[in-house]
Amino acid sequence: MTAVRSPVRRAVRALATTAAVALAAVVLLLIGPLAVIAQGDVTPRGAWGWASRESSGQAPDPSVERGAVVQVYGARTVGWRGAFAIHTWIATKRSGADAYTVHHVIGWRVFRGGRAVVSHGGTPDFRWFGAYPELLADRRGEQVDALIDRVEAAVAAYPWPDSYRAWPGPNSNTFTAFVARRVPELALDLPPTAIGKDWLEAGPFARTPSGSGWQLSLLGLLGVAVGLREGVELNLLGLNVGVDLDDLALRLPGLGRVGPWRAAPAHAPASTPATAPAAPSPQPASP
Repeated sequence: MTAVRSPVRRAVRALATTAAVALAAVVLLLIGPLAVIAQGDVTPRGAWGWASRESSGQAPDPSVERGAVVQVYGARTVGWRGAFAIHTWIATKRSGADAYTVHHVIGWRVFRGGRAVVSHGGTPDFRWFGAYPELLADRRGEQVDALIDRVEAAVAAYPWPDSYRAWPGPNSNTFTAFVARRVPELALDLPPTAIGKDWLEAGPFARTPSGSGWQLSLLGLLGVAVGLREGVELNLLGLNVGVDLDDLALRLPGLGRVGPWRAAPAHAPASTPATAPAAPSPQPASP
């Protein structure tokens, strides 16, 4: 009888240990999002209609900056999803142009029978329904017009132009990551809150969005990424955690990059705000 009970007891203990580890992992992954909610950093779902879409003052005024510009921004989504994820977009301005073009994916358009991918003129550094955007990449100079050609080609080649799924993808962050992989000169290090960036085009292996490393991702739900800019990042159910040696920071779900110092974008943002008129406010997509 003892011999029979011993394997059973070991199996029960092993199952209990596994369950405890899984529960602890889930709790740790949710600490960051819960802290974001507690801090009041999430825009309530019902408040999106009157939330600000004004410029955040980070993009250069095209009447002052006559050269080409490519910038990438990210801001928290609306409602409870904002505790977990950001919405990202790409803004471009060619040399001599008087306005910016904004490229991103908006989920509600798909739900109404439209295309997810949108390219429109307007303010590049707008608040995403009240949420202040973080400048994630900033490229300027003589070679940037050629980068814009490749950005536009990548936008046109996006493989899910008529599809959208907030989790685990494809969504707005899937789109931005896809373009970044096609244009590695952007050196875009998407934060761990860019849920959907790990939804890959073909197969489980790909370059990281920054182009500085490689990643393995199974349907955006389980994977690992290693890169000079991203550091080491683990993906569990779309929530990412890791260590970013380039920024000397931790990469945490909900909180994003947490550390004493963060590397600046390729070019520091100009102090003169963009003055292009804002585009009409769409309904929020998450992310």
